[in-house]
Amino acid sequence: MEQPLYKTIFLALEKAINEGTLPVDSQVPTEKELSEQYNVSRITSKRALTELEQLGMIYRVRGKGSFVKAPSTKTGERISSSQKRILFLLPYLSDLSVGDFTQGLNPVMQDKQFEVMMTTLDFLEKKRADDIMQEFDGLIYYAFQTDQHLDLLFELSLQEFPVIILDKKIYELPFPTVLSDNFQGGSLATQQLIKEGHKRIAYLFGDTTHPQSVRQRYLGYLEALNLGKLSFHTTLNAQELTEDMLDTYIQQQVTAFVCENDLVAIQTMNQLKKKGYQIPNDFSVIGFDDIQAAALVDPPLTTVAQDFKQLGELAGNALIEWLATKELPKDIKYPVTLIQRQSTKEIKNEDPTD
Repeated sequence: MEQPLYKTIFLALEKAINEGTLPVDSQVPTEKELSEQYNVSRITSKRALTELEQLGMIYRVRGKGSFVKAPSTKTGERISSSQKRILFLLPYLSDLSVGDFTQGLNPVMQDKQFEVMMTTLDFLEKKRADDIMQEFDGLIYYAFQTDQHLDLLFELSLQEFPVIILDKKIYELPFPTVLSDNFQGGSLATQQLIKEGHKRIAYLFGDTTHPQSVRQRYLGYLEALNLGKLSFHTTLNAQELTEDMLDTYIQQQVTAFVCENDLVAIQTMNQLKKKGYQIPNDFSVIGFDDIQAAALVDPPLTTVAQDFKQLGELAGNALIEWLATKELPKDIKYPVTLIQRQSTKEIKNEDPTD
């Protein structure tokens, strides 16, 4: 893989400083001068200077520029390796439906002295693949939609730039994926309700768009029904949970809902309570994700938990290993866990038929 341009500048300046061509306290070329000399962006030249500063090779004087710093190590030699930068992209920086991966990611990166820049997917709107490669050494990308930024990601794959995908597999690209076992989650939730005696279990999607992760949860739901020899199933969207539809469910003797995620589950419980129904006496409800609000609603929500901390750690380790060995990591599918609270209850089936 071709050396990033910022590193070319960094190494040239490092060599000049170590050989004395740029002596102690002499002024280093400015960002503008370097960008013109190497025909690169100011961001690229700035990164080279920033890394020299982080290594204690230069110091900056406000309004005047950068200058060569005297060696501070006992041997009089400076460190020659530069800190690596990782870009971590999420749909939104504060989103209840997206867990906190940083609890696992940040300690891993800090231990290996990696700098992490975390921002939203909008960061890519005005970026080209070359820009990403010049500014960063690797990317962790949360796949909010699997068809988003495909052109840029494809260009990065052609350059063999390390990218770890979170949450969903993008089958058109060769990048490894770290994600939860959503199929297992849908199955676990449905098995729990079957164990509690529910025979008519509905599945609620959040809206008409069904992401890959959500489809996997739905397939897990169908598998559990099949294993339990229960033929009733639904594909209802939460917005369609009207009073008329609730009456239809009562007629169909539906007693439980498996929901796409916790937000849909909480919304569903609120709709049911507004209509005078009690949770879990009239309906049992299970969510997915174990967001903070899940334990605080009334009643506390039974849900399937993703281990976001572990997923962040796995993604970080995979990227570090890729950068160190130059070998493409394998996909990682991590198990989920059923968190049982008070939004479901065991029921007695007086009618033995389905």
